[in-house]
Amino acid sequence: MMETPEIHVEELKKDQEFLANIQRLEKECKEEESIAKGYQLLDAQLIIEAPEDEINEIFTFIVNTAFDRLAEKLTTSQSFDMNDAEDLATARAIYEHGIQRYSENDKKGAKEIFLVLHYTIDHAALKDAMMVHVAAVMEGKSFEDFIENLVDVEGVDAHDPLAFFIQTFTEPTEALLAKFDTHVKQAQDELRVLDESKEQ
Repeated sequence: MMETPEIHVEELKKDQEFLANIQRLEKECKEEESIAKGYQLLDAQLIIEAPEDEINEIFTFIVNTAFDRLAEKLTTSQSFDMNDAEDLATARAIYEHGIQRYSENDKKGAKEIFLVLHYTIDHAALKDAMMVHVAAVMEGKSFEDFIENLVDVEGVDAHDPLAFFIQTFTEPTEALLAKFDTHVKQAQDELRVLDESKEQ
């Protein structure tokens, strides 16, 4: 049963058009500093099982570029537009980094990332979803607890371009935000500091 994908991978490794496409993506993603193309490149490299160092290199490019862009957004008081492919890919990279921090039990790092995403994403439902992440971390929930007890995995729509972000929960988002009210207020106070520094 398992043999077909292997052959497929081997074929792709020899497929000149596919390989040329990868090279083109590599060139464009560096020249344009495009995170969206970085993700396309990453997907292609994973399909052909590229060497780990090549995959890590793309990952590093994606994360570093995303954080540079985030810093830029914060300095210029701009938001991430989720209808813009590049902004979406940037927010996704930052979010995935936050989830990684959370899964490694770096709650402080994870909270800061989710908080800053809540602050910079221009999309009401996602903003609220990020605040649920923040509150869960502040509540002291482990990553496993968060995934097992708060996230509704079944509710994910795979065709939604925002499916990379966890935004379906076991209870309605508003109900969770009400339940975590104290943490939400505290988080909003922390964000007020960002706003005030912006006005200086």
